[in-house]
Amino acid sequence: KDTHAFSSWNKPIVQVLCIATMEESSTLDVSGSPVEKKTKKEKPSNLVIPPKKPKLTKAERRAQQEHQRAAKAQRQTQQANTSGGKAQGQEENSPSTVSNNSQGQNQASATAPIPKADVKTVTDGKNDPKEISVLSHLPPFRDPKDYPDQLLGVQLQSFSVKEKLHPEILKTGRAYATGKLCHGNPRCRAMLKSMDAAIQDHVPDDDVDNKKDYRHEWLNKVLKPSFQFFTEDCRPHSVGMGNAFTFLKSAIGALDRDMELQKAKGLLSESIDAYIQERIDYADLAIAKHASEKIVDGDVILTYGNSEAVRAVLVEAAKTKQFRVIVCDARPLLTGKDLLLELRQSNNLDCTYIYLNALSFVMKDVTKVFLGADALMSDGSVFGLLGTACVALAAQSVPVLVCSETYKISNRVQLEAITNNELGNPAHVLEGPLGDNLRVIALTYDLTPASFVSGIITEMGILPPTSVAVLSMEMNPQQ
Repeated sequence: KDTHAFSSWNKPIVQVLCIATMEESSTLDVSGSPVEKKTKKEKPSNLVIPPKKPKLTKAERRAQQEHQRAAKAQRQTQQANTSGGKAQGQEENSPSTVSNNSQGQNQASATAPIPKADVKTVTDGKNDPKEISVLSHLPPFRDPKDYPDQLLGVQLQSFSVKEKLHPEILKTGRAYATGKLCHGNPRCRAMLKSMDAAIQDHVPDDDVDNKKDYRHEWLNKVLKPSFQFFTEDCRPHSVGMGNAFTFLKSAIGALDRDMELQKAKGLLSESIDAYIQERIDYADLAIAKHASEKIVDGDVILTYGNSEAVRAVLVEAAKTKQFRVIVCDARPLLTGKDLLLELRQSNNLDCTYIYLNALSFVMKDVTKVFLGADALMSDGSVFGLLGTACVALAAQSVPVLVCSETYKISNRVQLEAITNNELGNPAHVLEGPLGDNLRVIALTYDLTPASFVSGIITEMGILPPTSVAVLSMEMNPQQ
């Protein structure tokens, strides 16, 4: 016992001695002579370390990229003008030739498109210091009056694919920018029809035997530049437009590469027409059939804004039932006026028109609320026109039914209306000169939580908000 106790007590001492011996031996070389320890190199006195570059915000990086693209496009235009001038002849020294070249340069500079960086400067102006940090990630509003050349014409001889857009694409984009097409379904229809027209008139490059693989050119020279033009130069796309564009790319990818060009164009046009009819037009009729069963005689229906699905519901129910409609509206768009006129002219319904601030005075008479949607999130929340959440919040004592097509379902989850939104025209909120300390915010959409919604009516039937994710997986099994 004594020997064992001594050995166990002496073990830490042995370990310390071994470690010390190893440290001493590490300073000796193979022959046993001591080795000098390496000293750290001192930094030279004339060495200058540049300071770290400040981290740019997303808006500043976007502006820098747009400025670089504009400079690159300007260099390409100057090179094209230089090469074209040299090919005309060797009479550059004569006065007439010099005057013609100067006139050509002036004409080219006059017809050149406005670079994106200049457009952003004109659009934002002196509002950059007033930019709110919580909304800096959203693309700023671009007034079409500040860049008319980008929406009124194109250059036939241009190096950029984006400047060779089809006239129907330009017409649709201008309607987006000016606000003539501001609702979800009309915007999606116009996008699909304009892209169909662009594909029908597109001629593939070097098409000799008429059996070339044209799908790559349709995607990279027709669809993607057009969609980029809609999104960046006109107005940010909606969820429904994004899903329709995904369908269009899948339809082109499903075509046989050995199919004749005209036959492929015909099949693609039929697919686009079928998508519009089944996912938008017929879907609204099915929604109207499901929702009209929830309306009874004597009901007072409250709606907000102008939704095609809600309008179809009210028109279908008015054929067999007697009820009253209250159309709630809000500035600056006042889209409820269009719904009010259509209901009065076509069905002669008993309608009442109010502003959003008078909602509390009529809620005691309301029995049901029907709302439209611009997108359905996978958690059941509703992404709709600004003011939709206010109406749903004020109507907690009555059923709130949301009418929406399934092509507007998004696989994202959004908890608030700041992460993903769209900035509208500040002039619609407040006109006139603005002071140095005044910031104008014109948001377009808001988010209604799923707890405010009693049910969602789609062409597949009436379902609770919690079942939107399941419906999305059934409608899109490839995701």
